[in-house]
Amino acid sequence: MNILERYHAMDYAPAPEARTEADAWLAGRDFAKALFIAGDWRAGFDGRSFDTADPSTGKVLAKVSEAGAADIEAAVAAARKALPKWSALSGYERARVLYAIGRAMQRHQRLFAVLESLDNGKPIRESRDIDVPLAIRHFIHHAGWAQSLASEFPGRRAAGVVGQIIPWNFPLLMLAWKIAPALATGCTVVLKPAEFTPLTAILFAEICERAGVPRGVVNIVQGGPEAGAAIVNHPGIDKIAFTGSSEVGKIIRKATAGSGKKLSLELGGKSAFIVFEDADLDSAVEGLVDGIWFNQGQVCCAGSRLLVQESVAEAFIAKVKTRMSRLRVGSPLDKNTDIGPLVDRTQLDRVRRLVEEGARQGAVCWQPDHEVPQTGYYHLPTLATGVAPANILAQEEVFGPVLATMSFRTTEEAVELANNTRYGLAASVWSETINLALHVAPQLEAGVVWVNGTNMFDAACGFGGYRESGFGREGGREGLEEYLAPSEPHGPVIKPAAPRAAARDNGEAHGIDRTAKLFIGGKQVRPDGNYSLPVFTPKGKLAGEVGLGSRKDIRDAVSAARACKAWPEATAYNRAQVLYYLAENLSGRTEEFAARISELTGAAHKAAKAEVEASIERLFWYAGMADKFEGRVHQPPARAVTLALNEPVGVIGIVAPDEAPLLGLVSLVAPALAMGNTVVLVPSATAPLVATDLYQVIEYSDVPAGAINIVTGHTGELAAVLARHDDVDGLWVVAEADICAQAEAESIGNLKRVWTGHGRSLDWQTAQGDAFLRRATEVKNVWVPYGD
Repeated sequence: MNILERYHAMDYAPAPEARTEADAWLAGRDFAKALFIAGDWRAGFDGRSFDTADPSTGKVLAKVSEAGAADIEAAVAAARKALPKWSALSGYERARVLYAIGRAMQRHQRLFAVLESLDNGKPIRESRDIDVPLAIRHFIHHAGWAQSLASEFPGRRAAGVVGQIIPWNFPLLMLAWKIAPALATGCTVVLKPAEFTPLTAILFAEICERAGVPRGVVNIVQGGPEAGAAIVNHPGIDKIAFTGSSEVGKIIRKATAGSGKKLSLELGGKSAFIVFEDADLDSAVEGLVDGIWFNQGQVCCAGSRLLVQESVAEAFIAKVKTRMSRLRVGSPLDKNTDIGPLVDRTQLDRVRRLVEEGARQGAVCWQPDHEVPQTGYYHLPTLATGVAPANILAQEEVFGPVLATMSFRTTEEAVELANNTRYGLAASVWSETINLALHVAPQLEAGVVWVNGTNMFDAACGFGGYRESGFGREGGREGLEEYLAPSEPHGPVIKPAAPRAAARDNGEAHGIDRTAKLFIGGKQVRPDGNYSLPVFTPKGKLAGEVGLGSRKDIRDAVSAARACKAWPEATAYNRAQVLYYLAENLSGRTEEFAARISELTGAAHKAAKAEVEASIERLFWYAGMADKFEGRVHQPPARAVTLALNEPVGVIGIVAPDEAPLLGLVSLVAPALAMGNTVVLVPSATAPLVATDLYQVIEYSDVPAGAINIVTGHTGELAAVLARHDDVDGLWVVAEADICAQAEAESIGNLKRVWTGHGRSLDWQTAQGDAFLRRATEVKNVWVPYGD
């Protein structure tokens, strides 16, 4: 046999990773006491346990103690007790602990990697080279944040006791994403790993003991849904951070509604992998392997929808099939393995059902001719072609090694197909024309976009999604903010406004009747139901009438806001000019608005005028910030830069307060507009004429039609309609506690971003700053590689 023949005949011999140390750790550990609470190892109060198994063989690795409600109670109590002292430490003192954790993990990183592959089934190359090093990176990176917290986030404080629930696909990495920023900000933690993959969390708790983490600061409780529910519902927890399915995320959103808990959700995805005709096809194929077959496709941001330009589709699919035929399926501890087993039998059965249903709906499912190991939960890599956009494989998160393929002709069609999903986590764009790639990236409704790459992560760069992929971010500056308490100046508790009855001698209003209409799409329109509401002064005098808005009126207003492209597409400088113009035109009617506020609220004329002047000043401030609240450029330890772009949330519903009816309204609407959002506003129910008087100011201030829409009516009813509307992307509510809670609970349809005052008003005189600008933006991280 000559050299060329030997080269073509060459195959990979087994290269098994030694598991001696991992087996010794498993044999030497008492898993009957695997709950780490207040620095002690405990068994569960009720003595229950569960098995964790090796997915490649189905053999049990350990029988682990299971936490119940009583154990969660103990863990929360420990975290609450440790909170004051931990949060009072200097940033430097917390930084030393975080750094010690990272260094201790480095010393044991091979053991972490082997345990991760044994427990999860992912190939050892991925655990060893990606998961564990990146987990370590998060702790060392956040040590720096801990020390710089006071200067970078002045006036902010730790959110408090944090309940964290993580999934089984990246057990150690998700733990690091959650615990590192929590500890850096001074929070204490109760973390529940997934019941399929508890082992590396237990080893991490041992690391915490060695690294000098104070007792009660980190509590790790193994368990299933009962333990998770106990964490979510516990009144002693101030923030919930969850990574998992969108279905469970919606349950958590509803369960925490009205509780006042901070909430961040990193959920599912159906990410587009877009290949343009000028792409380096061979590089794109390798990127696709990482995009969909990394971790057996059990990745929330997996590039599971391949969109390839029609002119190169046939050639590209042929290359993909060739590459798939060379993927090695086998033991996760073999260093040559590309695809290991799925995590559990239930996951394997689910993937099989979805593939069968996709085929029934018309997809052609192809698999390479590989042998599958006789034991374990293996599924061959699968390529589905002929996939219609409505096919289940194009719409549902499979969470397995299954790729759905579609073609497109134009850039516009590619963007439309990519955005044809209820998710919005990530996307990849492949093109050798950087102008094209950076033209497409901002149009994709996804929190992360990789250009000529995929599955790139770093502790310095935020990660998270839009829509049903959740809200909040992991990593980076924005991820750290999830663990800091808000800094708004709180006002009094909002109580239901007492109904204002007409005075006995009031009679009809004098003069020509002018019932204020609604303001939708740049026009004054009658309410759909043709009903109106009387507006009385505090003394019972009829000040006028306003339209009684309904669900149909909110629907029309949202449609007008969604159709307004001129405002979000305007430059920040143009938006600033319009807001300045609004302020200028409002200032010309200061006396008129002061008189109206005085009439409707009973405030003295001097105080009413001061409110108008403060509103003008606030418009000026947000106008000035429109082109200054900018994104950032991150430099991860890779040949890439990450552009953290601030983008508008979209359509924001705003329910304004009765208190300070003009200043409260302006303080909410101005930051939303400054960042390029369009607005559907429900103004004060007791003083709605203050808002309707703004119609003319808006009309002659060059505000595009649909940028601001105003619907008057009953606050609670209209807030609920906005919460349920799936074309509303964000909702801000300042109202009574029950209205706020209902808005949060009703928002689960599309998991819109909701902020409420939790039944409290703000001090509107000082409620100015970056907080509402942050709420008015989504941060999109665009990764751009460079070099050869």
